[in-house]
Amino acid sequence: MTQTVTDAPAQLAALRDRLRQRRRLLVAFSGGVDSALVAVVAAQVLGSASVAVTAVSASLPGAERAAARRFAADHGLAHVEVCTDELDRPEYRANDGDRCFHCKSALLDALQPLAEQSGALIALGTNLDDLGDHRPGQRAAAARGAIAPLVEAGLGKDAVRAVSALLGLDTSVKPAAACLSSRVAYGDPVTREVLSRIERAEAALHALGFPVCRVRAHARGTVARVELPTEELVRASEVGTRIDAAVRAAGFQFCAMDLQGFRSGRMNVLLGLPELGTPVAGS
Repeated sequence: MTQTVTDAPAQLAALRDRLRQRRRLLVAFSGGVDSALVAVVAAQVLGSASVAVTAVSASLPGAERAAARRFAADHGLAHVEVCTDELDRPEYRANDGDRCFHCKSALLDALQPLAEQSGALIALGTNLDDLGDHRPGQRAAAARGAIAPLVEAGLGKDAVRAVSALLGLDTSVKPAAACLSSRVAYGDPVTREVLSRIERAEAALHALGFPVCRVRAHARGTVARVELPTEELVRASEVGTRIDAAVRAAGFQFCAMDLQGFRSGRMNVLLGLPELGTPVAGS
């Protein structure tokens, strides 16, 4: 699906062309690689008719919220924050395979009044490669008329990073950062306490020199399964006692190191759902 990185100028032109066709946009802006590119190019093309909107809830790490604010300020983006209520929704807290559907529904419900008031469409950072993953949130987005400019312009994840680099965006090398709820084992309830525990544990791992990491919560938030890139496992074993102490200090009772290493979408694999990058039949 993904175009080669040498096509970056053409891919940027295609994205700009798609965005010029829109009169007003609200860009759902998490501060991640994809939504940052949409927000910046939309601002370049539409000016003040494009607003970046960050959804704030317990599933958004505080560091990511701060990074989104800095990025918006550095790039002159019109930026607002809205609070979303997904943790107040029993169907979200239940954390079954459709949790992302309920999360995206909460986001779009929060943005819809702003969109209607300003006559804007809601734009998401979904890229072409996302269409092959288990992402129930896409159903919620389609049902509410949200658009995906990266998909429309034919940009996959590698192209997004290449175009971001072409524009000089520091997000071009930013590690992927899914929401904190994605770390909770399906079937275990999503609670503020567990999300806070995960956030503290990952922040501690960052402080220990592991910028790419995931702390997966199991057994109703008592067991932490730490995923690190495979090339970091030897170094992690050398500081294993410090990792264990940091994770326990965050509130977990047990800490385990996953020797298979880090892989996005691991919770989907454990549930038997398509892992990231696996084509879904009919997509």
